[in-house]
Amino acid sequence: MTQAQQAGTYRLAQFNVNRLGYGAMQLAGPHVYGPPKDKQQAIAVLKETVELGINHLDTSDFYGPHITNQLIREALHPYRDDLVIVTKVGARRGADASWIPAFSAAELESAVHDNLRNLGRDVMDVVNLRLMFDVAGPAEGDIEASMTTMAELQRKGLVRHIGLSNATARQVEQARGIADIVCVQNQYNLAHRGDGALIDALARDGIAYVPFFPLGGFSPLQSAVLSDVANKVQATPMQVALAWLLQRSPNILLIPGTSSVKHLRENVDAAALRLSDDDIQALDAIAPEPRQ
Repeated sequence: MTQAQQAGTYRLAQFNVNRLGYGAMQLAGPHVYGPPKDKQQAIAVLKETVELGINHLDTSDFYGPHITNQLIREALHPYRDDLVIVTKVGARRGADASWIPAFSAAELESAVHDNLRNLGRDVMDVVNLRLMFDVAGPAEGDIEASMTTMAELQRKGLVRHIGLSNATARQVEQARGIADIVCVQNQYNLAHRGDGALIDALARDGIAYVPFFPLGGFSPLQSAVLSDVANKVQATPMQVALAWLLQRSPNILLIPGTSSVKHLRENVDAAALRLSDDDIQALDAIAPEPRQ
């Protein structure tokens, strides 16, 4: 058993993936723009992911842009048979590193082709439609046109499965009326728990929930309670934060990102960490789930 396999597995569409995966966003330069400061270190991190047993890789061609996918191809192509690569479309990058909505049919199809070309693939395993009604978080808006485009790209054989990112529960319901949705990728962690009801609803339907910023984002989670539990179980606070997510619901798939081999190994070590009921109760009190 590899280290990543200790977290258990979950079905992501037709794929059986280890619940502890890797998000490649941090491999690009500052603000997820331009090349990394140390390309060889980025390559080393990617090679180490598969050595540790990670078989769920999250990326997008708007990371860089293009940079992260090109690094993945250089480091890992030809890909292992069990490696599932999930990407995102729906945004593009401005010359000032801004994040700009790119929802039109032409933009979505172009983005899928960009991902295919830069990753060296003929078809994408999973493509998430990244909603951009509000860059900072989910916001309501009609997604019928963009989802219809995604379904057409699926029919063309460019995309095997479709997911959503930065979506509300209502948008998830609307999308599922147009095409099967295999995963939802939203922000969720110890301190940011607005999606509790959505996670549980998706779990009942066998749909994966993939929390981005599982460690708090660009500013790491900080909490005296988190530090106390970490000291008790002789782990780092970030390992405890990941373990809490793994125990929150079986349909949660983690994609913590890092540009450091050392931090990557520390994250994967969280796969074997088991928190007691008392530990979970203490951590739950940091930011209780909102009442529905």
